[in-house]
Amino acid sequence: MKRLRVTHSTGFRYDAEVTASYNEARMLPVSGERQLVLHANLDVHPVSSHHQYTDYWGTRVLAFDVLAPHRELTITASSLVEVLEAPHPVPVLGWEQLDEQVRRSGEQVQQLRQTELTEPPESVVALAASVREAAGDDPCGAAHAICEAVGEAMEYVSGVTGVSSTAAEAWESKKGVCQDIAHVAVGALRSVGIPARYVSGYLHPRPDAAIGETVVGESHAWVEWFCGTWHGYDPTNQLDIGDRHVRVGHGRDYTDVAPLRGVYAGSAGSELFVSVSITRES
Repeated sequence: MKRLRVTHSTGFRYDAEVTASYNEARMLPVSGERQLVLHANLDVHPVSSHHQYTDYWGTRVLAFDVLAPHRELTITASSLVEVLEAPHPVPVLGWEQLDEQVRRSGEQVQQLRQTELTEPPESVVALAASVREAAGDDPCGAAHAICEAVGEAMEYVSGVTGVSSTAAEAWESKKGVCQDIAHVAVGALRSVGIPARYVSGYLHPRPDAAIGETVVGESHAWVEWFCGTWHGYDPTNQLDIGDRHVRVGHGRDYTDVAPLRGVYAGSAGSELFVSVSITRES
């Protein structure tokens, strides 16, 4: 078990004064089977009117309006989380049993449907199908192997894709960031009948970090699949989900769990800024 403190600051700088902005932030983790949130707070500057709610997928959301003229908007999320290692997936269902169980669940059916961002090209569909065949009657093993294959085939390169890039576009160049690699993996899993969801959160980048040491972190994305229960894997780093991953939320793709999105009134251009720091406290 590790205790991690995460500080995530993001927002927009505008070329000129804007008269109002309307936003949603998904930046705070929630307690679950492998993490306990000890503290979580979201600060908005300038001061705004806001309300919190939990969305359809179970993610904490802060919806807020800034109705005074401003040239910069800053949102800072501070969290203290105890994180456990996740158990390695073990076979619990064969393919027929998985299909039967999925048909009885609303979320699992929805997480079988491709989106514009996850729709896989034919080569990814073929790759996933070959892995499924090799795995035999073991959906859990097939899912793990598919995620490994996607992670091995793609190179982490920033600046070659954007938030609207599709899995097909990223796969064509075999390059992208964690968002792109997760989209490819999710699309591959869904193509062989395994419900899969896109997960957003944070990854402590240094497994050997000393207690009390603060390091530069980043928002991160990985995948979870259903094979009787939900299991996670980080295809970007080719890691099982462990005590360095802090989970914020999940959805069908990035658009369901974007850390910050909004609109503003005015003709100014905007620049997004982001910084994340992570401190291991135990």
